[in-house]
Amino acid sequence: MKIKFILLGIMILGPMGLWAQEIALQLYSLRNEMKVDPVKYHQMIAEWGIHALEGGGTYTFSEAEYQKLLNENNLRIVGVGADYNKLKSDPQAILAEAKKYGAQFATCYWIPHAEGPISLEEIKSATALFNEAGEFFAKSGVTLTYHPHGYEFVNTGSGTPMDYMLENAQNFKFNMDVFWVKMGGGDPIALMQKYPGKFPQLHLKDRKKGTPGSPDGRGDVETNVVLGTGDIDIAGLIQEAKKQGTAFLVIEDESSRSVTQIPESVAFIKKILNE
Repeated sequence: MKIKFILLGIMILGPMGLWAQEIALQLYSLRNEMKVDPVKYHQMIAEWGIHALEGGGTYTFSEAEYQKLLNENNLRIVGVGADYNKLKSDPQAILAEAKKYGAQFATCYWIPHAEGPISLEEIKSATALFNEAGEFFAKSGVTLTYHPHGYEFVNTGSGTPMDYMLENAQNFKFNMDVFWVKMGGGDPIALMQKYPGKFPQLHLKDRKKGTPGSPDGRGDVETNVVLGTGDIDIAGLIQEAKKQGTAFLVIEDESSRSVTQIPESVAFIKKILNE
């Protein structure tokens, strides 16, 4: 009986027997470094204590070689990209990519639209596509998620395009980039609380204090700062993620300082998770 309770505790606490939330890394954070020495930087990721990745590419390696590199560093791909146009034309290819890695998630990062805020009609079309593709992916155990990018938050008089998508997402969920939600004028914590259970992934990315917002999904990546040092309530978001059972707390640092900032951000997440 005692052993059963120990095993149950490990299942509840999650990866590494510590938390129900696992820290992950979006490999785009090291896009420049991977061009120079992908072996070194995959090893470095493991040294930072991160073992879950959002990615999908193999850099200079064959698929077999890249899988070997992942295995050697106790790394795994938990999420791949889902290009919007490919979701329309060939969703099977995206699903195959996810299944190849055993990834749980496929994320669409951008909805093609004219420069500036997205229209409600465009969001309605995207929502219909995501529901259709999400139903198809779910049959194979893969969850389709959408990554808001800040252009979805212009108020239309009856709410925002983001509100429409959240209220009508039946077969897909969200990989919320809290930086871009804040940039677009949204409130990441308020969204999580209003739509609980819709955020199995969070892109944790803090914003330099004093940074102006942007309604078009564009901004200076150098305003990405160490988690907990900017103007986004990252600690509050982690606490909300704990309440809701969010699976992955994904660090994405697009700045030129990512190699030095990421381990500091890992330490901050662990500190909050332990509170």
